[in-house]
Amino acid sequence: MSSTLGLVLGSALLIIAAALLTVAVLGARGRLRRNRWAGVRTRRTLASDEAFVLANRVAAAPLGAAGAVALLGGAVVLVGGPAVTTWTVLVVVLAGVLGLTGLGGALGDRAAARVTAPASGCPGTCAGCDLVAGCRPGAPKPDAAEGRAGPAAR
Repeated sequence: MSSTLGLVLGSALLIIAAALLTVAVLGARGRLRRNRWAGVRTRRTLASDEAFVLANRVAAAPLGAAGAVALLGGAVVLVGGPAVTTWTVLVVVLAGVLGLTGLGGALGDRAAARVTAPASGCPGTCAGCDLVAGCRPGAPKPDAAEGRAGPAAR
């Protein structure tokens, strides 16, 4: 491997390591807030601040491990050595980083699924584009056995 390519790939791994370790530390401390770029970002984790914080706390250990793997791999690639060894380290490091970040995301998403969804401020139905009317009460549900409006509508 050429020294320029080794420098670029090693530096890229160190940047990835810094990002993963930062997200892991902030997530473990509960200081990572919902944002556009960092953290476990799934439909479940973005449902509430509580779910996002919990998911990133759970994912912090695998993300920290992925950051450590990237850090060590970046250092090895920067030091250099025989091309076969450097490429092998690079492939193993990338597989480890992807596997650990995927594991962290899956564990975080699973933890977020256990958080109850926040109650909506609107107990009725959506008014669509009728912004003046806002939230309207829901229609009464028909009684399945009697085929008419249930007790709430009476």
